[in-house]
Amino acid sequence: MTEKLKPDWDPRSDAVLRDQRAAYDEMRERCPVAYSEFMGWSLFRHEDITRVLHDHETFSNAVSQHLSIPNGMNPPEHTAYRRIIEPYFAPERMDAFEPACREIVADLVRNALANSEVELMADFALPFAVRVQCAFLGWPPTLLEPLTRWTKINYEATLARDLQAMSEIAREFESFIDSMLETRSHTGAKPEHDVTAALMHEKVWGRPLSNKEIASILRNWTVGEVGTISAAVGILAHYLAQYFELQKQLRAQPSLLAAAIDEILRIHGPLVANRRITARPVEIGGRKIDAGARISLIWISANRDSRVFEDPEAFRLDRDPTANLLYGAGIHVCPGAPLARMEMRIFLEELLERTTRIQPAPGKAPTRAVYPASGFATLPLRVR
Repeated sequence: MTEKLKPDWDPRSDAVLRDQRAAYDEMRERCPVAYSEFMGWSLFRHEDITRVLHDHETFSNAVSQHLSIPNGMNPPEHTAYRRIIEPYFAPERMDAFEPACREIVADLVRNALANSEVELMADFALPFAVRVQCAFLGWPPTLLEPLTRWTKINYEATLARDLQAMSEIAREFESFIDSMLETRSHTGAKPEHDVTAALMHEKVWGRPLSNKEIASILRNWTVGEVGTISAAVGILAHYLAQYFELQKQLRAQPSLLAAAIDEILRIHGPLVANRRITARPVEIGGRKIDAGARISLIWISANRDSRVFEDPEAFRLDRDPTANLLYGAGIHVCPGAPLARMEMRIFLEELLERTTRIQPAPGKAPTRAVYPASGFATLPLRVR
């Protein structure tokens, strides 16, 4: 019988949740391959995480009990579905969607600037992520409130590791999708109608995608988009509020925005971790890990590894962009990265153009988000 492993750390301890970045930095140096009952084996070093990302035969993505397309799959299934998905984030689609995205951002920024102070997370970041996601997928405004609620309860169930609640949440999302697919089917919606209708006309293995497959694709896009984008918006705004000189530089040189966004989100990542499962016994960092073991890739830690990023806390625009794991690497690199980059660029373009100064709200400290979220739960800012 396999000996029960002794935990190396507690990912849900008060010390870790109080400051996830600091805790992960400490773990990277003290115990870079660490076991816990909650997360399985957590990897903190850039080198170890990169190894996992490029060895999908040893480190499987099939970690969920639910259908998860395509990021919960391995080749050849992953390859077939990924071929369907990637064109939805092609440059021409991003160009076509940019005006709608900018209109949403401009409206939210105008509303935020109506007062001298704003609670950015509740008043801007989450509404922004949900509204843009609905617009991109062609979903009606009536879904804004249910989707916001669904995102919050999905987060709570993930934190609690409540498998029954997570299953119920997945089924609830599938019911959203079934209703929209039925409506589009009755009206004879064509691929050009919207992204959701277009998926109804896609084929895999020579047959149309099933409703369950479409729901899985859309659920993965939505979970990844809403939580991560809202966290990223908060992180970007908080960072700029701390550094007025950087605000001025980016207002004067908007061409630097793309690189600046990636560097800020390297320093403070919006996504804490992703999962893998070992397909065979393996040794990482001197630790022997059995087949079937859960692996957690701690993105935040990898992107702050001083072995790769000299003086990792410093903001620098001359770093090697290929080392930044913000969107992952290998065959599972985030297909939605072009959309995410466009959303965040437009957010900062509109915010910087319509303000002269962004700063912390006097006497009101932000509160940090806790796992599985990153960034901030609340972020009071003064804008003018």
